[in-house]
Amino acid sequence: MTTTIVIIAIVVVLVLWCVSIYNNLVRMRNNRENAFANIDVQLKQRHDLVPQLVSAVKGYATHERELLERVTAARTAAMGATGINDKIQAENALSSALAGLKVSLEAYPDLKANQNFLQLQNEVSDIENKLAATRRFFNSATKELNNAVQTFPANLMAGAFGFHTEPMFEVPREERAALEKAPEITF
Repeated sequence: MTTTIVIIAIVVVLVLWCVSIYNNLVRMRNNRENAFANIDVQLKQRHDLVPQLVSAVKGYATHERELLERVTAARTAAMGATGINDKIQAENALSSALAGLKVSLEAYPDLKANQNFLQLQNEVSDIENKLAATRRFFNSATKELNNAVQTFPANLMAGAFGFHTEPMFEVPREERAALEKAPEITF
């Protein structure tokens, strides 16, 4: 009788332990998805501002048509992306296109002095800063989930329940080289 009680107690403890690990993995996955939902909010604002920015620039930079078309195409692709991984890739392309637009704008001092454009540019900068913060939170949530999925003993249960490592929201390789280079400051 005592042996049966000990076996039942061990089984109950193991079941509770497995349930605890599973629930923790679910919480981390949901935290990651919530973090990406926060990114989606910022991306929606960004997508709404991009056409206004492009319109403001078009009046001044008619010969920069290819760049403006690339920004518009990247925005359209980003808005049409489905799934977290597709959105990450599309948003990285939009970030790259917007960075090219910022560089191109340096050649237009009249545009940079225009109040409407300055306000719009400040709003875009604010959203980019918020995006950076939400991406950091997303990457932190992703790291927490990935650590849980890869470490023992949760890794035993993670595979069985379909949990796997997830990609971070990172800077694309082609932009990484530019980021590692010190900025040039000219007066």
